[in-house]
Amino acid sequence: MANRAREITVRMNDAYRTPEELRKLFSELIGQTVDEGFGLFPPFNADYGMNIRVGKNVFINSGCCFQDQGGIEIGDNALIGQQVVISTIDHDFDPDERANMSPASVKIGKRVWIGAHATILSGVTIGDNAVVAAGAVVTKDVPDNAVVAGVPAKIIKTVKENEK
Repeated sequence: MANRAREITVRMNDAYRTPEELRKLFSELIGQTVDEGFGLFPPFNADYGMNIRVGKNVFINSGCCFQDQGGIEIGDNALIGQQVVISTIDHDFDPDERANMSPASVKIGKRVWIGAHATILSGVTIGDNAVVAAGAVVTKDVPDNAVVAGVPAKIIKTVKENEK
């Protein structure tokens, strides 16, 4: 599956592609037809592809890397900034066990905005309407309507009703 994902992502990234061509290639990568509101700016990389699920009107900006062996779910109207990393695999701290991989899914809610260069680690759920600041490293779940920033990411405020 990794070879298949690399072959498809090379086609996505090797030349200019129309939005329609990118939707078709991304749909092939994930094994699910994405809607006409889906947008992607290449380059994009995924290590598996078939474990990514996206809702409607999702936008993924350039330079993103999705390590999706543990599964990635992206809710409707989510915006993912440039060079975001979503990692669903972790390794053991014990050096004798370090080569073993532990997958855990990442779930991104509806209307989430993930800023440029953020990293989302395995097992994290990001609630609806949440904002992840640029450069944040998200190691724990983010509640609905929370704004998180920093390394590791911490709640710095909440989205107000009139901001939704």
